[in-house]
Amino acid sequence: MLLKNVRLSYPHIFRPDKYDKNDPDEVAKYSAMLIMRKNHPQKAELNEAIKATMDEKWGGKKPSGVKICIRDGAEKADKDGFGDDVVFFNTSNETRPTVIDRDKSPLVESDGRPYAGCYVDATIDFWAQDNQWGKRVNAALTGIQFRADGDALGGGRPASADEFEDLSDDDAEEVSKETEDFMS
Repeated sequence: MLLKNVRLSYPHIFRPDKYDKNDPDEVAKYSAMLIMRKNHPQKAELNEAIKATMDEKWGGKKPSGVKICIRDGAEKADKDGFGDDVVFFNTSNETRPTVIDRDKSPLVESDGRPYAGCYVDATIDFWAQDNQWGKRVNAALTGIQFRADGDALGGGRPASADEFEDLSDDDAEEVSKETEDFMS
């Protein structure tokens, strides 16, 4: 499923990470949390994809106690970017997702985007889990496309060159003297 114009949070899309860094048996995964408004235009499509995943796994019967990956933003209302008007879900994958820019060119971590708080399009695959850890519908992250800037969450974006002054015309001796005075 291609989910358009969602907000990115907690991105671990360039290097895999562990949820519990003290667990030597846990497999590091690429992951991201996706946040969307409750009135998002693809909300019905998202619900249908989840229902289809359950139908495929459990033959059209929703087993009791099954957990769905989509959660209410009110659960994290104390966190930046969450609240009563959004839903969110975690996505992960052991395989690195495709990460591209608006023009479909590949992005790397040093590009500074995508970052926590920006808007992305994301490709996800839903899958059903039925094992000793319970019955769930989970989301696997397969790709991210940077869509638009947004307010960075938790300082999740590097500074842009536009945020600094142009010092190329400053006298180097004067700058050195100012630095010395500041340091003493």
